Amino acid sequence: MTDEDFTQQLFDNQAIIHKVCRTYLDDAIDREDLFQEILFQAFKSKNNFRAESKLTTWLYQIALNTAITFYKKEKKRTQAEQSFQQEIESENEVNEQIYHEKYRAMYASIDDLSKIDKALILLYLDEISYVEIGKIMGISENNVAVKINRIKAKLKSKIEKNGIR
Repeated sequence: MTDEDFTQQLFDNQAIIHKVCRTYLDDAIDREDLFQEILFQAFKSKNNFRAESKLTTWLYQIALNTAITFYKKEKKRTQAEQSFQQEIESENEVNEQIYHEKYRAMYASIDDLSKIDKALILLYLDEISYVEIGKIMGISENNVAVKINRIKAKLKSKIEKNGIR
């Protein structure tokens, strides 16, 4: 059988391949990939067709074997993706817990500051400029910078003493 004859036979019997693809896969893109793979496998194996059975029987055999292999690979890939997604979600939950723990520790440490230091650090955390903080608090910009640095060092030390990094 020539390549042209074989291609025509595949074209004439493509409904078999589509039926197998629909049976094994729901996603249209995956079905198209499987269809192409079945055609490739059939064409690659065309010299093995010995006409001991009908071409449609042989084509079903190729299509089903290819579909089963494809389905298994797809299932493993999907399971791996789901496992990876669960791992990421779990890691995100842990990171979120750590973030909230650090956040609570920071605000607990701020709560222990004097009223003046507390006001300075809250203005700093609200991203108010040193110039504006100085105007609000009635102190110089340089004094704001020195006080903020001391407060940050005090908070860092206190948080580290509590074992939070």
